[in-house]
Order: sequence, then structure tokens, then C-alpha cells
Amino acid sequence: MGKVIAVDGPAGAGKSTVSKIVASKLGFTYIDTGAMYRAVGLKLLQSGKPLTEKFLAEITNDIEIKLDESAKVFLDGVEVTKEIRTPEVSKLASDVSKYGFVRKKLTELQREMAAAGSVIMDGRDIGTQVLPNADVKIFLTASLKERARRRFEELKAKGQTVNLADVENEIALRDKQDSTREIAPLVQAEDAILIDSTDMTIDEVVEKILLQSNSYKLQATS
Repeated sequence: MGKVIAVDGPAGAGKSTVSKIVASKLGFTYIDTGAMYRAVGLKLLQSGKPLTEKFLAEITNDIEIKLDESAKVFLDGVEVTKEIRTPEVSKLASDVSKYGFVRKKLTELQREMAAAGSVIMDGRDIGTQVLPNADVKIFLTASLKERARRRFEELKAKGQTVNLADVENEIALRDKQDSTREIAPLVQAEDAILIDSTDMTIDEVVEKILLQSNSYKLQATS
């Protein structure tokens, strides 16, 4: 049985960035669950059809989502790592995550991945719903303005034309949707360690997570 680190938190908190580094240092597999919801949102977008419960159930039923060791995302056999990182797909990812059948399908896939070896998994409900028995639970956050700035810089670096105010509004909306949805809302698990990364460097956040992991003597096992 492998070891598990669960990292939850709002959009733009830096979960993916630090989780990838921690995974590399510990020899764990990194699993970006948010990318899986984005993949569902992208499939909906590509269909050109409006979001209805019936249609979403249809595309979710036969969807194939895979993440490789380098964190590339594949949707129905096609790599979509870049395509899932647009503001439009971000919004749809939040929309589809409200549906219980979507969460059930992806939660099953995520638990299967965790059972295959030692993992660090990030998302919105990993420590509370997906892997409530995780060895270490982290709740990573930052101020809204700082998270918006980070996401803005990330999108700009990828060549996308974005406006900082629009990015901040989109993240604020995502926060509201994620924290108020009826099914598996974004909340800090009671036994999670809170890390506010607003004024921290990436290395400082990584070091803090590694210290917690070392205190639990976590080592990669298969």
C-alpha cells in the first residue's frame, strides 16, 4: 500500500506547482485531479452543445481520461494538456463538478490511481472526500489578489491575451462556486495543515510540505 499526500485549496493557490516538485523529491506520482474535471469541461466545450444533465451524463459515461508520469493529460486518447488551461474551460470545470455522477466517476478513477502506489494528489476535496485517510493533508491557499496575479502571469506566459481584472473576477466566481456547491464543497479538512502562500516562495511552500511528510516518515512505496 502506497503513501498518500492530499493537497486541497482554491484556484491559483499553487497546488499543482508545489505538488509536482514535492512528488519529484519524494519519488511519488503526482495526480492533478483538477485537470480531470477540466478534461470533462473541454469535452463538453468541444461538443458545441449546451450543458444539460442528460448530455453531460452521456459524455461522462464513456469518457477516457489519463495522466502520464510527466503530468500530461489525455482526453479520449488525445493530449489536451494546453487546451484545458483556458479561462473558458476553467469555468466549465467548475460547472460540471457540481454534478454527483461526474464526481463519482472521477473519484473512482482517482482512488484507483492512489491505490497503485505512493501519490501526491491535489484538488478541492481530496482530504475530505476522495482520500479522507491520506497520510498527510495540506490546505494551501493565498489571497485572492495574489492568486489572480499568479494565474494572470501563467496565462500570459502561455501566450494568451488576458486581463488581470477579468482573471481576478473569474477566480472569485470559481471560489464561490467551489465553496458553496452542495456536493463535496471546497473546505479545509479538520486534520489538514493550513499553509497561506501569499508571501511565501515556491521553495518555502515545498519545504514546509516536505517537513510535514518527513515527520510522518513518508517514503515512496509501491
